[in-house]
Amino acid sequence: MQQDMHSQWLVRLKWDMAIALPFSIIIGWSISAEATSNSHQFVQTSLVPESAEKLKKANSLSPEETFAAMSTSMSQAIPAESTEPLDAVPFSPLPRSDTNGDRDDDSQQISPSNPVTRPPLEQENGASDSLQHLEPEPNPLLIQTRPEEVEIIGVQPLSLEEAIELAYRNNPDLQVALLELEQSQAALREAQADYLPTFAVNGTLQGQNTTQSSSSLVPTPDGGVTFQSNTSEELGVALSAQLDVAYNLYSSGRRAASVSAAEEQVRLNELEVERRQEELRLNTANEYYDLQAAIETIRISQAFLEEAERNLRDTRLREDVGVGTRFDVLRAEVQVANARQDLVNSERARQVAERSLARRLNVPPFLSITTLPVQLSGSWPLTLEESIIAAYQNRVELEQQLIQRDINEQLRRVELAALGPQVDLFANYQVSDTLTQDGRFSDDYQIGIRASWTLFEGGAAQARSRQRELDIAIAEQNFEETRNTIRLEVESAYYTLTSNLTNIDTATIAVEQAQEALDLATLRFDAGVGTQLDILNAQSELTDAEVNLVQARVGYNRSLVELERAISDIP
Repeated sequence: MQQDMHSQWLVRLKWDMAIALPFSIIIGWSISAEATSNSHQFVQTSLVPESAEKLKKANSLSPEETFAAMSTSMSQAIPAESTEPLDAVPFSPLPRSDTNGDRDDDSQQISPSNPVTRPPLEQENGASDSLQHLEPEPNPLLIQTRPEEVEIIGVQPLSLEEAIELAYRNNPDLQVALLELEQSQAALREAQADYLPTFAVNGTLQGQNTTQSSSSLVPTPDGGVTFQSNTSEELGVALSAQLDVAYNLYSSGRRAASVSAAEEQVRLNELEVERRQEELRLNTANEYYDLQAAIETIRISQAFLEEAERNLRDTRLREDVGVGTRFDVLRAEVQVANARQDLVNSERARQVAERSLARRLNVPPFLSITTLPVQLSGSWPLTLEESIIAAYQNRVELEQQLIQRDINEQLRRVELAALGPQVDLFANYQVSDTLTQDGRFSDDYQIGIRASWTLFEGGAAQARSRQRELDIAIAEQNFEETRNTIRLEVESAYYTLTSNLTNIDTATIAVEQAQEALDLATLRFDAGVGTQLDILNAQSELTDAEVNLVQARVGYNRSLVELERAISDIP
């Protein structure tokens, strides 16, 4: 009877190597150990980083070339040390790939994408320096827990230009667009990594402890038998290592199409940043004008209340001296009550408009925002027809639809590449040695070309290609719809601008006439030929005329900024 007891232990060493141009090598390694016997237990440990992360690090651009101004803004909404203003200037575009011609899959040139910087804003009179105290909380995950942390303790007056600058610097939605752009650039580097070979090194250290036991009955000289047991142990240690190299020689156009699609995606995200900038400028201006209108309405309501209270005092005096009636006093009191209610409603509207603008600008929670007085922004130099053509030439939404069409075309090529041949070059070299025995060293290597061609896969690739063709058709229809929408936006803003300009002249004359009518009504009443009702009506008409004038001015400014947004290229 003989028993063999084996106790094995195994240690594997693994290296991963990624090569990126120019001349950078990333090597990661891991150690793992395992046992096959119940008496030995090893814990497996992996220290190998993800290959995509290593490729990202290996291909990353230098700090001077990658988001020098934008990197700080990703961790802080406003960099404390940054005094350079921002402006809505489009990013430097990547070289456009040829999506219609055939590209040589084996001669693809790899180059990193152009660095993208945060768009600068126009800065006037050191505005950025004066707005440093409006930096939001650097930690975006912070939430206030005490009432005093959200109590309004200060008021900050802002011009429209300063408000737009703050929006560009602080608004989280724009920061998300910048992060998505950086994400697409990383995806481009991932696609370019397919043009590089892969290296892998594997090492194994294996130990085996063999125990042999035997027992037998041995006859003795006196004719009896005796029981005899023998046990022997043998320790064997083997070391082996292997280097594997693989490179895709031909992919039927899959790699070229993937890189082209990634390049177009970067360009699409660049345009998306520009589009969100323009939308942010429009929304900020509209909310700024809302606050301006609310503040002006408070001023008008306050003046009307003061005039109504003065009229009430005069009416009571007339009643006291016997020249007035109780009816006149009651009407004056009703007018005062209505004026107070209008003032309260105007104050509520101002508070809502102020907090809406503060949210857009992402200012600290303890600050309140106020605006400068209402002034006309300027004039529009183009005709309606010129404005429409300018919008067609400048709006990024149209180019986005064309780029989306190109992306779908490249993705269609990727799907069809699955039906073409794939050619890979591979090589490996392996050495092994039994350390506990002499003369047990060996090595071998392999090198070759591996080709594969999928002859039939049920039509899945063709179906996916058809989906991409339909996406192309959808992008073309979206282009037409976007073009029609752009024209409508230009026409609507243009007509509103011209009507508001006419309303400004009309409302200005109406205010002058209403003021003159109020003065005459007061004189007629003092002379005894007018009534209290004439004064009340004149005061109400003056208030309405002043409100109409404010609305016409603010409406003109609002339609002007909407027309600028519709054109997309006029700051």
